[in-house]
Amino acid sequence: MSLRSHGTRILLAAVLTVCPTLSLASGPAMAAIPIDTSAILPPPPPEGSAQQRAELEELRHIQAVRTPDRLAQARWDDAHEDPTAFAGVIGPAFDLKALPKTAALLDEVMKKQAALATKAKADFHRARPFVVDPNLVGCSRGTKVYTSYPSGHATMAYTIAPVLEALMPTKAQSIAMRADDYAYSRLVCEVHYRSDLRAAQILGTWAAAELLQAPTLQSSLEAARQELAAVGLTTP
Repeated sequence: MSLRSHGTRILLAAVLTVCPTLSLASGPAMAAIPIDTSAILPPPPPEGSAQQRAELEELRHIQAVRTPDRLAQARWDDAHEDPTAFAGVIGPAFDLKALPKTAALLDEVMKKQAALATKAKADFHRARPFVVDPNLVGCSRGTKVYTSYPSGHATMAYTIAPVLEALMPTKAQSIAMRADDYAYSRLVCEVHYRSDLRAAQILGTWAAAELLQAPTLQSSLEAARQELAAVGLTTP
């Protein structure tokens, strides 16, 4: 299930190296800046290519072997495109209603990653797998069928996860594993290709790196860290 392949890590390192001037975190309130997402992500596999066909076969295999419980988890993940998706591996103290400073920080991160993912989807305009194979049925298909690349849910997970890891380093491994499993749910749902998830990992990790080093976010990060320490989720 893991997306952390050697090839993906190499590509991610290359992207982070060659795109240092693309800034997501600029201005007094981290105002949105138009970003050419094609400078961050490679294009998706062409329609009809051997890679696309292989990825379709992977989805058909997942459909054949998935358990009812795993499909139920995928559908839950589909309905929870937000930081609460990580609550199960962090613990009951991770209640954002009781953590206003942490919630405010994550809300800012969510807005930035959502804008970035939306821009990338528009830039690449890739059809969802079920457009090619209508027999792929898992979760709700929605109406935006040309928004496959990258996965928005997975971009969220791979942006939020590094921020949570920075805030709660002792829980970093569990958070990272949850991000991978959450992304895999998009394959179980059969609404994305494997390459959509890899692109989301690159885009989300890049966005998180930008946001974590943004001067305008440092006070919010520290406030969240202190708040989480007060409920025993990290050290001050």
